Amino acid sequence: MAGIKIDGKIIAQSVKDRVKKAAEELKTQGIDPCLATVLIGDNPASATYVKNKHKACQEVGIITKDHKLDANITQLELTNIIDNLNTDNSVHGILVQLPLPEQLDEFATTSRISPVKDVDGLTPYNVGLLVMKKAVLVACTPSGIMEMFDYHKISLEGENVVLINRSNLVGKPLYHLLLEKNATVITCHSKTKNLTELCQSADIIITAVGDRNRFTLTPEMIKKGGIVIDVAISRFQEKLVGDSDYDQIIQKASFATPVPGGVGPMTVAMLLKNTITAASLNSQIER
Repeated sequence: MAGIKIDGKIIAQSVKDRVKKAAEELKTQGIDPCLATVLIGDNPASATYVKNKHKACQEVGIITKDHKLDANITQLELTNIIDNLNTDNSVHGILVQLPLPEQLDEFATTSRISPVKDVDGLTPYNVGLLVMKKAVLVACTPSGIMEMFDYHKISLEGENVVLINRSNLVGKPLYHLLLEKNATVITCHSKTKNLTELCQSADIIITAVGDRNRFTLTPEMIKKGGIVIDVAISRFQEKLVGDSDYDQIIQKASFATPVPGGVGPMTVAMLLKNTITAASLNSQIER
């Protein structure tokens, strides 16, 4: 019997509905939630991502300010723009679209953002709060995955989780969020030995490799009744795919996310939620 589809579109809409109500409440207090985006260069994928984020903001009543910068911008010029946004009281959230052109330092850029406007949860301050279980603004994809577990009332306590990713955007913050829920987490990566055996013993597999030429999560790698969260998305054989083939995995798993339509929509939804949270934080500071 096939497992249950974790539909990111439905869960994301439930988050957006809550965000819209919160935005309306803030407006009654004279606060217009605002997200400033910074897009550097002409990467088509990045431009599409930013466009989709603006559209989602419009749907829930969040104002957007779009900053499109030349690909040859210097680090100092970018720093000055971020500093101006940090001090702009009409801006509550700042998102610098990644990846950056090679002449720019990603750590220096994200670290420059005010922690209370850091809707991506990437500043050292917010990462530190996450480690200490005190985070308010958390990276969007990991927090979206946790929202999926909550929506389906999936308990993580005591569960063995294999996490196949160690990036700053997904694996590392997600590791700490899972620990907060008392899961036992094994973080795997390109140097991990016996990955198949580790996966076969896992109650939950969260995979985010994103390269089907190097890695595919097959049904043989998951145990009967396991849960699979497929975070990856890439183009393979003219199709958008994750690390696994959903139609095969769902025949063995108790829950699984499709690609597309799984984790992806949650990332944008949690960005909206973080923007509303940041608007509340900034308004308290201003007053």
